[in-house]
Amino acid sequence: MKRNPIILRQRVLVNYSSTAYNADMGKKPTKISDQIRAAIEASDVTRYRIALETEIDEGTVSRFMAGKAGLSMKALDRLGEYLGLDITVRPKSRTKGK
Repeated sequence: MKRNPIILRQRVLVNYSSTAYNADMGKKPTKISDQIRAAIEASDVTRYRIALETEIDEGTVSRFMAGKAGLSMKALDRLGEYLGLDITVRPKSRTKGK
């Protein structure tokens, strides 16, 4: 798998609750799938090229981008590597009294 040298490294933090927070995108937590969709859109690389380089079926990428299907962990790993994502898992912050 080749890595696209044009894409800048991004940071995605993943909470145990399957939500993500991107420090560069603001304070509102969003789903990790939405973060990855945004990274794909921001990459300015065609979905065809991403599918080809990551060896993920083009239809799978298209359905994922349309929000009609999820991706396997293997596919997410490939996308993360290709897009230069730094994915970090951390516990969701808890408020006192709960």
